[in-house]
Amino acid sequence: MRVSEGQVTVSVPEQPDAGKGADVFFNPVQELNRDLTVAALRAYRERDDRVERYLDATAASGIRGVRAAADGWETTLCDVDDDAVALCEDNLDRNDLAAEVRHQNANVLMHSEAFDVVDVDPFGTPIPFADAAVQGTKHLLCVTATDTAPLCGAHFESGVRSYGAVPRNTEFHAEMGMRVLLSAMVRTAARYDIAARPILSHATKHYARTYLDFEHGARVANDCIDELGYVHHCQHCLWRDHDYGLIADAPDACPVCDEHLQTAGPIWLGRTCDPDFAASVSDHLTEDMGTAEKAEELLATLGAELDTPTHYDQHRLCKRWGRGAEAMDTFIEKLRDAGYDASRSHYGGTTFKTDADVTEIRDATAE
Repeated sequence: MRVSEGQVTVSVPEQPDAGKGADVFFNPVQELNRDLTVAALRAYRERDDRVERYLDATAASGIRGVRAAADGWETTLCDVDDDAVALCEDNLDRNDLAAEVRHQNANVLMHSEAFDVVDVDPFGTPIPFADAAVQGTKHLLCVTATDTAPLCGAHFESGVRSYGAVPRNTEFHAEMGMRVLLSAMVRTAARYDIAARPILSHATKHYARTYLDFEHGARVANDCIDELGYVHHCQHCLWRDHDYGLIADAPDACPVCDEHLQTAGPIWLGRTCDPDFAASVSDHLTEDMGTAEKAEELLATLGAELDTPTHYDQHRLCKRWGRGAEAMDTFIEKLRDAGYDASRSHYGGTTFKTDADVTEIRDATAE
């Protein structure tokens, strides 16, 4: 079937069930991801005019790489699958675009060549590509993970094996997954004396996506490691706290209700987004993008999110005002009136900076 996105029209296998099937992988649900990628690449190129070479490391149908080529990038598309390589070549020809297509294992390519921007968007976890991707990236590494159950702690053992961290299945599960992914990528980069800092990250439906800006040097890599730590979470009263460091030092019990705490980590506790970069990405959205309106709304929320690890769940804390945007606005307004620094969160809830526990929050916002 034919699919049009942005400036290109490509042929992809018909996969009505979100990319599942025996054919070359294509996921229509990730159009938002791809639209944001094009805008983010434009914003990054504006920020650093040295960048020219882009690698679509796990190309599949090639739609991401074809869109990059249409936007003026010196593009390489790579896939180990015969059918995927043929489809990439056909889609480039269909759009009268020039790019290099490699029939090769992506890890081999990334270990042997370096690109200004590397994009790893595999089916499932990106971890098998992480070391090679870090070594094959000069400036910007873009990573998608679709294995949200292991990332969020729903498949606990798989999450521990893949990401070298303890994930916990909490009500802020999407943020948990994002911070587990970032922790794994930051630790991988640090092994090669590279600081990998997220300048844009979002958790959308079934996937997590992040853009990591590279800076080389042992000292800056150490600075990134210093932003790793642990979250201690009470499933009974929702109290939580976080500690920086690579050694977990959890309280013996919840200080509010004296119940047992769950500890997750090491996770990334730093910012997941650079607000200035998010604003720049928004400036590069165009009308030919099918998800432009949704992307603009997402970027606005990302840019305004507080620099706070873990947010409180809106459905538990806003029940007295019902559901939806109006309820969320009412809740945030009451938090601010009570003296708290609060914002929307793109994860679906509220973030706020406070040393108060949930009982105090409820008292402060009670009518």
